[in-house]
Amino acid sequence: MRMNWHKQGRVVWMLLSMMAMVADSRAADWPQWRGPLLNGSTPETVLPARWSKTEKVLWRAPLPGSSGATPVVWGNSVFVSSPDQDKNLWFFCLDARNGEVKWRAQVGSGNRTQGKNNLASPSAVTDGQRVICLLGTGDLAAFDFSGRKIWGRDLSSEFGRFAFMFLYGSSPLLWENRLYVQVIQRNPPTYSYVRDDKPERDSYLLCLDPATGSTLWRHVRKTDARGESMECYTTPLPYPEFNPTHVLVVGANAITAHDPQTGKEAWTYPGVNLKKRSDGRIVPSAVVVSNLIYACGPKRELLVAFRGGPSGTLGEECVAWKSTDDIPDVCTPLVYQGRLYVLDGDQQILTCYEPVTGRKIWRGKLDVREIFSASPTGADGKIYLLSEDGTAVVLSAGDRFEVLDRIPMGERPCYSSIAVAGRRLYIRTAAALYCLGESQP
Repeated sequence: MRMNWHKQGRVVWMLLSMMAMVADSRAADWPQWRGPLLNGSTPETVLPARWSKTEKVLWRAPLPGSSGATPVVWGNSVFVSSPDQDKNLWFFCLDARNGEVKWRAQVGSGNRTQGKNNLASPSAVTDGQRVICLLGTGDLAAFDFSGRKIWGRDLSSEFGRFAFMFLYGSSPLLWENRLYVQVIQRNPPTYSYVRDDKPERDSYLLCLDPATGSTLWRHVRKTDARGESMECYTTPLPYPEFNPTHVLVVGANAITAHDPQTGKEAWTYPGVNLKKRSDGRIVPSAVVVSNLIYACGPKRELLVAFRGGPSGTLGEECVAWKSTDDIPDVCTPLVYQGRLYVLDGDQQILTCYEPVTGRKIWRGKLDVREIFSASPTGADGKIYLLSEDGTAVVLSAGDRFEVLDRIPMGERPCYSSIAVAGRRLYIRTAAALYCLGESQP
């Protein structure tokens, strides 16, 4: 029986309000890639709508190389990874007050670039006690805020080098004192750069103790995908509809939900990559609003909103709505102020949806003829976007499509999403990290 999704609207908005209230106590922090609510938004306010490369720039910190890693902020510490010209892979802690380097640590070496990706692409995670850096080399390391290394692991040595056409690009998830790392990859590996003494590759979700780095469990994820569609670049996400909260993994033709205690698959939804194309790798991560999951298929195929089930293989009875219009290939959707924002970065089109029904509230062209790979950020009644060429676009999160400003930052390529913390915007270009604000706090 098909569910009455309209009647669930009040429940959706109530939960959104509760999540925002919880986030208020940590609104000054951006602890992982998609922020304090894991959906690209924050309750932060007093943020600029207009600026330049000199106006409202509180500081600019040069970085040794380009990376898609989004800055992570906790208190007066800003964390970001970067390669250098000698292919070393560094992890930086900057002072949020002035951009000075508090400390740096070399976590890996041997950086390489494939397409738009390099081995410093994953974003870090922090819980305020420790910060954890993951690299595309498989190097995983935890530090305290003084820069002391607490523990480290080399996942490539343990389980085989990561096998991805465009290198590894998933970020870890830190949730309820557990660290989740997903590696959904090709098997057998066909890329010359991954050759080692392990001829086979498992796709897996790994759960660790963030305090010690020890393995709590490792779940091998089976798939019927083939070729490049076995690979994905998404980040795991909690789905709090059930007790215990499920952990979602999107990629390799399906969305699976995992028990956080054991990793066992609770249910699977096979309704992505409908054409079963062998090059159907999925890049955008999922987002959750109350009991609905919003996920993109590969190659701009579709956006689907559905409710996860308690168990088994889910079918069309779980689907609330679908869209095939202006679907992102790379950009993860944004949930902000009770609305869903979807950015087609190839066509430069932003669409605002009513999440429960799928009704389009507005759709607009950005009038910036540049590709967008960074995901949108929502804060202070605004939506912040950044193109690969370094053009920042600021829009109103209102009832109509309205561009407030377009700011050419330059210093391409720019793949990192904009982070927000402490009434400041953090914008990463290929050359530097900019900290922007209305005034010094």
